[in-house]
Amino acid sequence: MLIDVLSFGLIIPVLPHLVQGFVGGSIAEAAIWVGIFGTTFAAVQFVSAPIQGALSDRYGRRPVILLSCLGLGLDFIFMALANSLPWLMVGRIISGVASASFTTANAYIADITAPEKRARAFGMIGAAFGLGFIIGPLLGGLLGDINLRLPFWFAAGLALLNFLYGWFVLPESLPPEKRTKRFDWRHANPFGSLMLLRRYPQVFGLAGVVLLANLAHYIYPSIFVLFADYRFQWGPKEVSWVLATVGVFSVIVQGGLIGPLVKRFGERRALLFGLGCGVTGFVIYGFAGTGWVFLLGIPISAMWGLAGPATQALITRQVDAQVQGRIQGALMSLVSLAGIFGPMLFTGTFAWFIGENAPAHLPGAPWLLAAALLFVAWLVGWRFARQR
Repeated sequence: MLIDVLSFGLIIPVLPHLVQGFVGGSIAEAAIWVGIFGTTFAAVQFVSAPIQGALSDRYGRRPVILLSCLGLGLDFIFMALANSLPWLMVGRIISGVASASFTTANAYIADITAPEKRARAFGMIGAAFGLGFIIGPLLGGLLGDINLRLPFWFAAGLALLNFLYGWFVLPESLPPEKRTKRFDWRHANPFGSLMLLRRYPQVFGLAGVVLLANLAHYIYPSIFVLFADYRFQWGPKEVSWVLATVGVFSVIVQGGLIGPLVKRFGERRALLFGLGCGVTGFVIYGFAGTGWVFLLGIPISAMWGLAGPATQALITRQVDAQVQGRIQGALMSLVSLAGIFGPMLFTGTFAWFIGENAPAHLPGAPWLLAAALLFVAWLVGWRFARQR
């Protein structure tokens, strides 16, 4: 997971600027196209995630993860060679299919971890994300200063090395006797997988938290790079340092704090406290007039990282091993569903509030919208985050 996220983190500081170059340099137009790219990527994941989850329930977790790593490596090479906006879009579609393996990784964690230790285990996955977003964007920003295509080549090398690492090191977590007897298309399509959630009332409620929280989270890949350029005149190097700072705090929270805090206060309180910190951090981002004020919000919003592992732990307690892959596929479909609407929602809001016809000049409006979404998620979590 760490190597996977490293490869994705490498291209974060440069992809919006590559799109900006293809559309003639306009930040507002680039914001719209970045939103289209994000929506397309998420739509592909919406379809792919439950299929991969169902395949992993039937054939095991390992082959699905390996195919994903191989596909990502080849796709980053394709994107490095893309010479037009349509070809770059094709590359993002392929990466949307391959990156749906995060579904399988979550099911793998549930396979090998006792229920009372899953919040900490999912926190370690979150820490891997955080560490990946420390090194990946930082390195991507440095490489992007040399050439905007160079981070894609480096990401391809990492993903292919990851395939080799998985091939020689990663064991299978789901033994044949625990696998489903057949591949079930009813739950392998995104709508069927979402219906599966309705069998578990508490899971269905917590799935609402997952949807709203991930919808808010899509503000980062959607507008952060362009917002930082417009508001604070930060280029790829500065953006990469800020993202690295976000990653450091994420590693501290999810790698070091989630275990002891959940053990002491329980998953429900960790979930609610994390969402509350996310609301506060996003409000600070939204009203930040200078870069240093924006930076003050980072350690506060980082505590939001408590919410995701706590939610995952509560959900996995409700289902057994035979359906973990499909449940995780359904949750990933919700993440992708958020990604279908999130990028256009935030980039459209950003473009509108910096445009000539804006009701008020408010570049931070997307952050305030994300804060409102997290507040609604807090209310839903208050209702459904009960350990049973």
